[in-house]
Amino acid sequence: MITGTIVNYYFHCKTQMWLHYHKINLEDNSEDVRIGRVLHEISENRVDEVSFEGIKVDKITNDYVVEVKKSDSDIKAGKWQLMYYLYVLKQKGIEKKGRLEVFEKNKQDKKKFIIELTPENERKLLEILEDIQKILSNDIPPKPKFESKCRKCAYYEYCFL
Repeated sequence: MITGTIVNYYFHCKTQMWLHYHKINLEDNSEDVRIGRVLHEISENRVDEVSFEGIKVDKITNDYVVEVKKSDSDIKAGKWQLMYYLYVLKQKGIEKKGRLEVFEKNKQDKKKFIIELTPENERKLLEILEDIQKILSNDIPPKPKFESKCRKCAYYEYCFL
């Protein structure tokens, strides 16, 4: 099953996406992952996460589905993850806008991005989901690209084996 995390990893790193999907989980040892979990817990006006059918929404208000991220290092991945949540909810008859809230590194402020599931975004998302399915159905993960962001990744040691 495709989840919001899988959609996020599609933009962040396809190797990480494949490994995570195939239950090769190295995230429990990652300090960055632990920090992200703590930030989710202390998010202001927090309500319990809503989970179903591959989505785990951080917060739902009258107007928005809210996703909280600890840094602005991969805004595109966060936006498409939220777009996926909006799509799944739309399939259930719930249409809302999305709000991506990003904690600034070393600051108390948050950046907020409003996301809408337009017909164009929905078409693009369906193409992305199809590509994700193709990648995940392969017997081996895609080769890592070894970018500077890799050093902070929970899967870093795996990729350098």
